Amino acid sequence: MKNLLSLFLIGMLFVSGCQSTLPKDALIMSNESLATRQQQTRKYETKNEGEILSAVSGVLQDMGFNLNESESKLGVISASKKRSAVDAGQQTMAVFIALLGGGATATDKDQTIRASVVTRPFGEDAEYIAVRVTFQRMVWNTRGQVTTAECVDDEEIYQGFFDKLSKSIFLEAQEI
Repeated sequence: MKNLLSLFLIGMLFVSGCQSTLPKDALIMSNESLATRQQQTRKYETKNEGEILSAVSGVLQDMGFNLNESESKLGVISASKKRSAVDAGQQTMAVFIALLGGGATATDKDQTIRASVVTRPFGEDAEYIAVRVTFQRMVWNTRGQVTTAECVDDEEIYQGFFDKLSKSIFLEAQEI
């Protein structure tokens, strides 16, 4: 009986040690999160998700992206492009440090910009297609180390993407 009681108490100790409470505001979105989501999302009045995905693919390619993955059944497209990340100011500072005897300094060299797009039917009768795009940037230095990994939060980039997408959707609908 003592062994059974001891096992029960030890079990209760482990269970209570693993229990944690979720803060009340853990699942509440902040105003910044809502603003960012609104910046990244638009809805289009159509039920043809395939047409929207085709337009998204075209816009991304026009912007210089290469399509990495596309799953039309899930409404997902990911694309990326590689660009130089060389910064003249950073290069000048590296030369200055080297001249002062500081040795070789790593500077930013390459960057990859990634776009992820998700579409989904929206509305009471799914009369809209919601499109959400996010852009991320990752920068590597001359030593092959990641120096920057960030979400792009430039309203002009998102506005430009959706302006091009709206025009593309219009042209596809008119079969132009």
